[in-house]
Amino acid sequence: MGQACVRGTALPCDIDELRSLFLFEKLTDDQLEWICRNGHVELIEAGPVFLEGDPATCFYVLVEGTIVLTRRVGDDDVEVSRTSQRGVYAGAWFAYLEDRVPQVYTNSLRVTAPSRFVVLDGTALSRLMRDWFPMAVHMLEGLFFGQKNLQQLTGQRERLLALGSLSAGLTHELNNPAAAAVRATVSLRERVAGMRHKLGMIAAGPYDRPALEALIGLQEDAAERVGKAPALTPMETSDREDAVADWLDDHGVTGGWELAPTFVQGGIDVDWLERVAVTVSPEILEGAVRWLTYTVESELLMKEIEESTNRISGLLAATKQYSQLDRAPYRQVDVHELLDSTLTMLGGKLAGVRVAREYDRTLPEIPVHAAELNQVWTNLIDNATAAMGGSGTLTIATWADHDDLVVEIRDTGTGVAPEIQERIFEPFFTTKAVGEGTGLGLDISWRIVVSRHHGNLTVTSVPGDTRFRVSLPIRPDLEPTEAAELDAAAGPSTPAGPSTPAAG
Repeated sequence: MGQACVRGTALPCDIDELRSLFLFEKLTDDQLEWICRNGHVELIEAGPVFLEGDPATCFYVLVEGTIVLTRRVGDDDVEVSRTSQRGVYAGAWFAYLEDRVPQVYTNSLRVTAPSRFVVLDGTALSRLMRDWFPMAVHMLEGLFFGQKNLQQLTGQRERLLALGSLSAGLTHELNNPAAAAVRATVSLRERVAGMRHKLGMIAAGPYDRPALEALIGLQEDAAERVGKAPALTPMETSDREDAVADWLDDHGVTGGWELAPTFVQGGIDVDWLERVAVTVSPEILEGAVRWLTYTVESELLMKEIEESTNRISGLLAATKQYSQLDRAPYRQVDVHELLDSTLTMLGGKLAGVRVAREYDRTLPEIPVHAAELNQVWTNLIDNATAAMGGSGTLTIATWADHDDLVVEIRDTGTGVAPEIQERIFEPFFTTKAVGEGTGLGLDISWRIVVSRHHGNLTVTSVPGDTRFRVSLPIRPDLEPTEAAELDAAAGPSTPAGPSTPAAG
C-alpha cells in the first residue's frame, strides 16, 4: 500500500462491498482480494482530497459520501461535478499511460462530509490495467492518442483555414491601395508631361518677371493648401464646385466645370482664385489657371500615392503584429494592439459591418502568448461577422474587473440558441454547414484562454445581442506551461457519473 495515498483513516477492506460497486462488479474473488492487498479502504474527513496541478499518485473510488470536483478558472474554483453516487472514480486514472503524458491532477477533489473510498496508488492501478486488461489498455491507448492526434491535425486544419481566409482578405486589402498607387502614378506622369508643355508656353509667353514670381508663389500656396484640404460633405462639395465653375466661366476660362472638382478637392475656393485674377493680366488668366490646375492635380496624385503606400505599410505592420513572427512567444503586450491588428487582418470580411471600439486605454500590458490570443480574436470576430450576415454592429470593449483584464466581443446577429449554448465549446460541435467549419474554433479558443492563460471564456446570447467575454489575469502567478494543455483529453469539463470518471 503506497504511503503517499494514505490521507485519512484506514479501514477493513470487504470484497463483498467492493463487488457492490459498478466498477468492480465483474471482477473475480481473486481480483478483488488483489485490490484489497495492494490498495486499501480509507475514511477521509471533510476537506480536500487532492489539488489540481499536483502529481497524480492516487486513484479514488467512492464507496460512501459526497464528492465535489472543481477546476481552476482564472482566480475562481469552478464546480465541475457534485455527486454521492457510489462507484464514481477520480484521480490518477491516466496512470496506465505512464510517462507518455504528464501525470498531474487536472481537477481538484474535496469531500463535503466524512467519506469512504477504495484507494489505489498509481503504480498499482497501472499494473492492474496492464496485467488484467492488456487488450483494453491497447484500445484505450489508441483511443486517447488517436483522439489527441485527431484534435491536433484538425486544429492545424482550422488554423490553415483561418490563414487562408486571412490571406484572401489581406490580398484584397493590399490590392486596393497598390492598384490606386499604380493608377495615380500613371496619371501623375501625364500631368508632369502637361506641366512641361505649359512651362514651355509660359517661358515663351508674355509673362514679366514679377508676374512669374507671383504665379510661382501662388503655385507653392496651392500645393500647401492641398495638404490641408478640409473634408467636405457631398452637399458642401457640390455647392463649392458650382461656385468655382461659375467663377471660371465668368472670367472666360473654358471648361470650368471640368476644372472645378480638382480645385475643390485641393481646397481651392473662389476667394483664392480672386488672388490669381489680380496677380496676372486678363489675357493670360486662363493659362495661369490651367498651370495651377496641373499643380493641384499633381499634388493630389502624390497625396493619393502617399496614402496608398502608407496603407500598404500599415497592412504589413498589422500582419507582422498579428503573426508575432519577430516577437517572443510569451511577453508583455497591450491587448488593444492585438485586437486592432486582428481587425485589420479581417478588414475584407468586415466590409458593411460597423466596428465600435470601446477600449479602456488605461489598462496595463499583460503577459500572454500573443500569437495564440490573436487566434482567439480571429475565431470570435469571424463568428460574430458570420452571425450578422455581413451587416450589423460589432463592438469590442475592454475593461478591468478586479485582477482580470476583460475583452468582450459583441454582435447584433441572430444569437446562439439557448439549447446549444452549453455545447458550443465542445470539440467538433458546429452549427455551420458541412465544409464550412470544423467545430474546433471555439474549443481551441477555450483551451488557449483557460488552459494556456488561466483565464475564462463565457458566452451570453439573445437575438440581437451575443457577447463572448474573455477574462485574462493581469498578473498571473506563473507562466502557463505546456503541461496545462493535457486537460485530460476532455473538454472544458468532464462530468462524474456511473459510466464516466470524475476526471482528476
